[in-house]
Amino acid sequence: MIRQSWIGEDDVLSQVRQCSLAGVSRATVYAHQKPVPIDLEDAMLSALIDEEYTRHPFYGSRRMVVFLFKLGYDIKRRGVQRLMRAMGLAGMAPGPNTSRAHSEHKIYPYLLRGVPVVRPNQVWSTDITYIRLAHGFAYLVAIIDWYSRRVLSWRISNSMDSVFCIDCLEEALRHHGTPETHNSDQGSQFTSLAYTEVLKREGIVISMDGRGRAFDNIFVERLWRSVKHEDIYLRGYATMGELVIGLTTYFAFYNEERPHQSLGNKTPDAVYQAASGGGAIILEKYGDSVPETSDPLRSSDVSGTIVKEEKATAITDLKTGQRRPAASEMEPTA
Repeated sequence: MIRQSWIGEDDVLSQVRQCSLAGVSRATVYAHQKPVPIDLEDAMLSALIDEEYTRHPFYGSRRMVVFLFKLGYDIKRRGVQRLMRAMGLAGMAPGPNTSRAHSEHKIYPYLLRGVPVVRPNQVWSTDITYIRLAHGFAYLVAIIDWYSRRVLSWRISNSMDSVFCIDCLEEALRHHGTPETHNSDQGSQFTSLAYTEVLKREGIVISMDGRGRAFDNIFVERLWRSVKHEDIYLRGYATMGELVIGLTTYFAFYNEERPHQSLGNKTPDAVYQAASGGGAIILEKYGDSVPETSDPLRSSDVSGTIVKEEKATAITDLKTGQRRPAASEMEPTA
């Protein structure tokens, strides 16, 4: 009881760190805290933004303002930005400052552009998404195998700290072995020393999305679209307990029963276990060396052969976070 009184608001140490140093369970501390009142209007607007973002992930705050205005909600851009930041949403469009990392965390380069993924556990990828509840919200993190699209592990949390992301990673490593490469965005959860040290301990190559690149982690983004449209929006979960039960059922269905068109209508489980029929490749959509008509990504055919693999050899090396120059930056042609 004495040690519990040491825990409080601190500008230097987070409550997670304070609990660790004091040897106090976080659950005990959180149980005695008064719940933060939920603004019902913010919750309703957040739900609308979440649904529209899932349909159109390239929408930023400006387009969201227009979308909400058409529905009869007069909200300024600053208010939309506040809600989108709380949900961890940002428009998926090429350009600067679409992903903010911790200023003191190391950023690793993106290593997967043009690399054929031809076997399970060659590349794992992770991301966090916002999940709305009837009275509040939660965050979902998942790790997916690129070759088979199989969800290897997942966790939910009511905060955006790195602890539940590390738990998710450790579970995937325990049950599915070690991947060759791990890819994530530049979010502070994945660039944190605690997270990257787990990867280094296992000898895993670290890759991170370039800033503003919409397709670098497209397979996880597609997973979020499926989860929300096929489960979250249909069920309307009210509590974290209901969400856990619902997602447990859905991910079992997703891995074991749901056919994937990109896998020749096989299930992720079948492809992962057989090590056949899957595959992926991320092509450079905006590089000058690749025709504009080419797709930004390719899956393998049913036999497991990478489709149009030869296009990957034409891709030139680009610096992480490179974007197309704006019109004002282009030199006039002769």
